Amino acid sequence: MTLSIMIVDDDVVSRSMLQDIIETCETLELAGMAEGGLEGQHMILDLRPDVVLIDLLMPDQDGIETVANLKQSGYSGKFIMISQVVNKEMVGAAYQKGIEFFIHKPINRVEVEHVLNKVNEQWKYERYVQEIKQSMARLNLVEVQAPAQTRTVRDSARSILMDLGIIGESGSKDIVALMEYAIEQKQASELPPLKESYEAVAQKYKLTPKEVEKECKAMEQRIRRTVLTALTNLASIGLTDYSNHKFEHYAPLYFDFQDVRMKMRAMEEEQASDNKSKVNIKKFLQVFYMETLEKINS
Repeated sequence: MTLSIMIVDDDVVSRSMLQDIIETCETLELAGMAEGGLEGQHMILDLRPDVVLIDLLMPDQDGIETVANLKQSGYSGKFIMISQVVNKEMVGAAYQKGIEFFIHKPINRVEVEHVLNKVNEQWKYERYVQEIKQSMARLNLVEVQAPAQTRTVRDSARSILMDLGIIGESGSKDIVALMEYAIEQKQASELPPLKESYEAVAQKYKLTPKEVEKECKAMEQRIRRTVLTALTNLASIGLTDYSNHKFEHYAPLYFDFQDVRMKMRAMEEEQASDNKSKVNIKKFLQVFYMETLEKINS
């Protein structure tokens, strides 16, 4: 999936530099460019890009006003503000209107690429979660009704842990406990905040606030190690058999595929890179929860 981007900036040099950065990245595509806020507003509502790179100060209509008008018109894409201004009040006003990130002028390629990568990761995650929600809604699996359950949360979660090869990891018990807590809260498709979930699970067998805090940190570490093990297991399967059904199903579902490929490459080169491997714990647990719900209701 590519991320479509619109550039709105009255400075021709900035537009040219941003265009070059976008066009040299395989995961991005340029939807269009506008020289001012009014022109950009019309083009964005017409083209509906995923992300808008917009200058803060423009002669006809500034970036903040343009963003506000677009949101009022129903545009739901993401905004990245380009600005030479460091005025805290203006920056605050921009964030209040829905700006995701700031890029500072003069344009720096490294900064732009870093910000776009962050937005791309966020966009892919939100897109994927939305697709799963729609799929679950079509299958009438969104609402969790205890009387209709034919499988327990523990059984459903353990079957996924077994497929991922992490049933014996210390963090697997924590993952099951988090799933049970989420379903106790009757969450339809979104996990409760992780901090809240960690604390709720820890409070079941820790008494003092200090003990709970310590256990939350230990739980987070156990889960991270367990998720890293799942990544290693899937990468190993992929190296042996790229068409393996577990690899095809779980690798892109639970992890950013570029992270899976990096792990596979490190294993091929026999590099000890566990400390360097990246995993998105929030995404992993969110997807795990959705799959647990689906198994409970199937």
